[in-house]
Amino acid sequence: MIPKVGDTAPDFCLESHQSKKVCLRYFRGMRNVVLAFFPLAWTPV
Repeated sequence: MIPKVGDTAPDFCLESHQSKKVCLRYFRGMRNVVLAFFPLAWTPV
C-alpha cells in the first residue's frame, strides 16, 4: 500500500546505533520526523 500525501505514517520500530528501540509513535504529535535511507552508505561495496 502506497501512502498518499497527508496520510499518517504507520508505526514501526527500529534499533538505534546505541542498541535502543526507537518507535515512530514516540514522536507522534510532538515533533516532525524525517526518514532518510542511504542504501549501501556504510557497506564496503
